[in-house]
Amino acid sequence: MTDATLPSLPFAPVSGAESPISGLSEGRKLIIFGLMAFGQFMALLDIQIVAGSLNSIQAGLSAGPDEIAWVQTAYLMAEIVMIPLAAFLSQALSTRWLFTASAALFTVASLMCGLAWDINSMIAFRAIQGFVGGAMVPTVFATGFVLFEGPKRAMIPAILGMVSTLAPTLGPSVGGWITDVADWRWLFFINIGPGLLVSLALPFLGRVDDANPAMLKRIDWLHVASLAVFLGALQYVLEEGPRHEWFNDIGVQTAAWLSLVGGVVFFERTFFSTMPVLKLTPFKRPTFTMACVLNVVIGFGLYAATYLTPVYLGRVRGYSSLQIGVTVFVTGCAMFVTAPIAARASTRIDGRYVIAVGFTLFAAGLWMFSGVTSDWGFAQLFWPQVVRGLAILLCIVPAVGMAMNGNAPEDLRYASGLFNLMRNLGGAIGIALVNTWLIDFSRAHAATLSAGLGRAPDHARAVIQGLARYAGGWTPDAGRALGMAKAEFGQIVARQAATLAFADTYRLMAWLFIAALVIVPFCKPAPGAITPPSGEH
Repeated sequence: MTDATLPSLPFAPVSGAESPISGLSEGRKLIIFGLMAFGQFMALLDIQIVAGSLNSIQAGLSAGPDEIAWVQTAYLMAEIVMIPLAAFLSQALSTRWLFTASAALFTVASLMCGLAWDINSMIAFRAIQGFVGGAMVPTVFATGFVLFEGPKRAMIPAILGMVSTLAPTLGPSVGGWITDVADWRWLFFINIGPGLLVSLALPFLGRVDDANPAMLKRIDWLHVASLAVFLGALQYVLEEGPRHEWFNDIGVQTAAWLSLVGGVVFFERTFFSTMPVLKLTPFKRPTFTMACVLNVVIGFGLYAATYLTPVYLGRVRGYSSLQIGVTVFVTGCAMFVTAPIAARASTRIDGRYVIAVGFTLFAAGLWMFSGVTSDWGFAQLFWPQVVRGLAILLCIVPAVGMAMNGNAPEDLRYASGLFNLMRNLGGAIGIALVNTWLIDFSRAHAATLSAGLGRAPDHARAVIQGLARYAGGWTPDAGRALGMAKAEFGQIVARQAATLAFADTYRLMAWLFIAALVIVPFCKPAPGAITPPSGEH
């Protein structure tokens, strides 16, 4: 095999040479995989760990409401650019050294986030943290399918599926608890110990593959730049669009045009570059394409639902970070119940049946949320969250198997990057859409409620007078008491409108999962996907 052809076979040894993993014991393989999966968990946890603590970070850094949103946006924009680049970099640097460098830089970036002195420094360090953390996400998938064979390989989708779903689900819970018992800066300091462990231990455990540094000399920088502009600008549009009424804002318009131009250049370079940084060859497999479409829907449901519940609890119920964390922790607990079920079912049953059950359950859980009222708390949210938690691994575990099984060795890394990219894009699209729906539905319901009150002015007047008499207990000024009553009445109407908007949004998401079931029959599993043959790599 020549040096020129080596990049196309990332996990295959040179003819006559021994594979790097052949000298690794099963125990060492498990340790390597465990450390990498733990690193992936850290990177995914940090997407949502700040979600319930943004108010505390905002106060600590004296940031404005628009600025604080960038603590999450910067991370997501940078991560989504790195995920597809990881396949190329792992071939050039080797999996071991790319992951080690990523873990080390992620640790340093986490330290700097905790030491941030203003909002600008925080945004910069979060972008670095997201970029280097993004390399850890897809690398683990490809490595897991290479290190193991037979029944152990069949467990990889379940393990990584649980990591991929549990980390962002637990993010708000963990973040809320840390902020309440310590300080928001510890959201980032907690990464230092685990990050050092991964970055110091992994280099000594052995090689998974060989590096090919010559690839860096022939890299297509235009392809890299166009990928960054395409995905980074798209993420910006999806994050900022709902807050600025989409294309009514010049910044969103500009980002959309940049994404369009970047996308055109990216696809041109993908097909015609002599050294593309990302190959789309996995999409030649129809099952992979269908699995990616399903993963977009899974990402939509996972991230949007994880986002919506804390927003409802904070906006409608006025819960603290710790109260939100305790309430949403139920979903993560439910995942542990179905983890072994999803793993065993995916090795014994056609994945299409498993994912059909998962999507149906997920839709049912979302539909249960659609009955939400303005006084729902832990008890009322318990079963909807349990059903959703039970469903998510039944969705993602078979999807991982469909996407990763059946790929040629030269496509495995690219398949991993593309598959993970689809989930993140689904999450970005989901959060953007649910924010837009919440805004539109809230306005519509507020208008409907106001019109209804206009048709029954005596009832509205009686409520306001009652609130004014109640407020009179705090102030002898009748005019001030009336003003307080009117303000409180307006907040009641706004809270009811927001609650109805949440119900409508959950209902729409449920219909999306039901509609996605149409795709499932076309996801034919790869030969041997249910019980991988021994010795397959």
